[in-house]
Amino acid sequence: MALQAAADRAWIETADAGDGACRLSAGGRWTLETAQGLAERLDRLRPAAVRGAVRLDLGRLEALDTVGVVLLLRLSERLTQDGHAVTIDGLRPDHAALFDAVREAGRTPKPAHERPRPVVDMLVRIGRTTVEAGKEARDLVGFLGLVTVTFGRLLLQPSRLRLTSVMFHIEQTGLNALPILGLLSFLIGVVLAFQGADQLKRFGAELFVVNLLGISVLREIGILMTAIIVAGRSGSAFTAQIGTMKVNQEVDAISTLGLDPVELLVVPRALALMITLPLLAFYADIMGLFGGAVMSYATLDITFGQFIRQLQTAVSLNTFIVGLVKAPVFALVIAIVGCYEGLKVSGSAESVGTLTTKSVVEGIFLVIVIDALFSVLFSFIGV
Repeated sequence: MALQAAADRAWIETADAGDGACRLSAGGRWTLETAQGLAERLDRLRPAAVRGAVRLDLGRLEALDTVGVVLLLRLSERLTQDGHAVTIDGLRPDHAALFDAVREAGRTPKPAHERPRPVVDMLVRIGRTTVEAGKEARDLVGFLGLVTVTFGRLLLQPSRLRLTSVMFHIEQTGLNALPILGLLSFLIGVVLAFQGADQLKRFGAELFVVNLLGISVLREIGILMTAIIVAGRSGSAFTAQIGTMKVNQEVDAISTLGLDPVELLVVPRALALMITLPLLAFYADIMGLFGGAVMSYATLDITFGQFIRQLQTAVSLNTFIVGLVKAPVFALVIAIVGCYEGLKVSGSAESVGTLTTKSVVEGIFLVIVIDALFSVLFSFIGV
């Protein structure tokens, strides 16, 4: 019996091979164009009279593609499931490679269904995050070393320092930050004075709200608030500016011209921020104390004269210096993180946005960590 596919271009026939065996001979073009007709006919092919082996003879195939191989393998598999021992003969060498490749692909094991392991998955995520954080810290320290070397080279050759760029960034990071920093510092002073007055009134010690304000603002709150605001404002601006230059290939152009991007882009920003942050911290101290004085007058009837006299009694010069001495360190850290993340930008505006957010988070995190280290250090040396 011969089963013919579309337009007699592919066929398969059955014949008795002796000893109860059956021979299936396939011929013609077993390709995609004849696949539909062949599939229908193969489904109806049932060598029910045969109980023994089946020999699948493929020696008369004229053309064979992946679809044809799949049809033949499905036929072989179905006959095997029906209890026949199937052997394949006569396959041409040029068809054998394709036949083996399709059969091997069909044997690829399906991925095993993994049982949920929340604790293990959490530990894996923590481990990966820790390793990534370690690599980030290592690279950041390496970048700090590179900037330090560049600073040292500029000290030996001060004429290479671009003062115009430094002045531009002083204006951008310093003068333009005064309104928002002044308002927030004033409000912080108001809040501290209000909360302090509310508690101290219970003990009849209203005047000590000045002590509370003076020490907390000058020693911690003023510089810390300034550093956090600058990290969110100027650190993100550094990353966005340098990142946009990376996207536009301007940094590559600078390197191609034989100039140093660190000297040209990083050092002026870092130097400008190291100049402006102490001044901004001093300004924030003044505005915070002013806000506290206003609230003290409004809630406790402490006049501005009483406030200043009590402040002189309660706060020493060391308290003021302890706050300001942190400013250049915070400035260097914020500038290094902002520029480092900007130079890591690659390819797209999405990368600029992602790394800008990352620089703000890293900058604020490092500022708080370093502030804690300063507190331990000052406590150790008795300041």
